[in-house]
Amino acid sequence: MAGLDYFAVESTEDGADNYNKIATTVLQDHNLLSIVEGLHLYIDPEYPLFVATGLIRPPRAAIRVSDVGNVLVQDGKATIAVGDETYLAAMLAMLWNRIGHDNVDQPDRFTVIISNVAIPKDLENWIVIDPAESLFKDLIYAIQVIAPEGFKVRRENYGSDRFSYAASENTLPAEDVDRIIADRFTLMEEELR
Repeated sequence: MAGLDYFAVESTEDGADNYNKIATTVLQDHNLLSIVEGLHLYIDPEYPLFVATGLIRPPRAAIRVSDVGNVLVQDGKATIAVGDETYLAAMLAMLWNRIGHDNVDQPDRFTVIISNVAIPKDLENWIVIDPAESLFKDLIYAIQVIAPEGFKVRRENYGSDRFSYAASENTLPAEDVDRIIADRFTLMEEELR
């Protein structure tokens, strides 16, 4: 799959091609190809069991107020001269949440003024968006879309550079699922070396 360094679909029955197409489409639609380095899907329709294991690349750096615009503090007010409108809405929401809607004014699309409050010394370093915060939620949602419908018993795990997802109609025996997940991570790591 374009964007992934490793991608495999392992199934005990035919249908791997369908999961390949589904996974490709879902990861592209959710803009996760740049984040996911490797993905291994294991499907056992007999059990039934669906397991996804993945390695992720480090997420983009957090977007800070200083990335959105230049901050000038003068006469007890802070003026943010917006240079990049991409994250303006997110910055406004964050400012309203942290210092109150009444203390934030936007007279035009390129200016945000903070007044009536003590201006924090670290205002320009405040995080507007941290991509790492929503990454796990986005990955798990995408994997749920890829997984077969009706699998209500789920187990999700996320670490600094990897994630796993197991789903079934039946109870998931921990030792079997742990072994399957560990084996798939080993396969990916060996292939990526």
